[in-house]
Amino acid sequence: MLLAVDAGNTNVVFAVHDGTEWRGRWRVATRDDRTSDEYAVWLLALLQLSGLKPADIGHCVIGTVVPAALYNLRRLSRDWFNVEPLIARATVNWGFEIRVERPQEVGADRLLNALASHTHYKGPLVVIDFGTATTFDVVDGDGSYLGGVIAPGINLSIEALHRAAARLPRIGIGRPQSVVGRNTVAAMQSGIYWGYVGLIESIVARIRAEQDEDMAHRLKVIGTGGLAPLLAEGTTVIETVDQDTTLDGLRLLAARNPAPIFNRTLRRDEV
Repeated sequence: MLLAVDAGNTNVVFAVHDGTEWRGRWRVATRDDRTSDEYAVWLLALLQLSGLKPADIGHCVIGTVVPAALYNLRRLSRDWFNVEPLIARATVNWGFEIRVERPQEVGADRLLNALASHTHYKGPLVVIDFGTATTFDVVDGDGSYLGGVIAPGINLSIEALHRAAARLPRIGIGRPQSVVGRNTVAAMQSGIYWGYVGLIESIVARIRAEQDEDMAHRLKVIGTGGLAPLLAEGTTVIETVDQDTTLDGLRLLAARNPAPIFNRTLRRDEV
């Protein structure tokens, strides 16, 4: 079975795939100082509850945008599953070209989203991921990664608004009944929700405008991330919502690349 690890700025998601389906997925808050043993205590208990054991794991793939977390995630794979993990980075075989100035700077999550989305929906595509940052990634008809857009994530914007304005409370995100709010919370919710809908529609329109006529006409828009279903309710621009895009990208990447040779020795500077 495959252990897939998606380490983002907010959460680390662990999931197990048996070759046919996902057998379980679990989420823990991202912490740079969380040790491999701490991960293991938590993860092994959850595996057991799902009827799985460490010996069932034969492969591991890790995608992370948090370099400081990689050391202990690698230790987890080596020490507790006796598996050398495949690391999602620009130098592995993605099966497509990364057509940007510095491929090594592209976040693994963005390349994983491109891989999974093009595999399932073909192209050309814009993949919008509503995570800590809201990212827009452009994939051409051949699957090549062309670059994209990075904007502050919705929850990040909510927190910044609360912290910077003394009288504005911390709010939750939801779709308001009307654009014009009749109290402070409703006004903030409207600004956040409809502001991000406007962001989505405007950026996608500008991306289309930069492409040739054929690509612009065929461009599909895929939404992923926890808030994708909520934002998709407010716009017709997002054609498909796929919550498993990043995890599925990890599965597909593992299938494309040979398993690394196991190495018991791991240096602290090995990333």
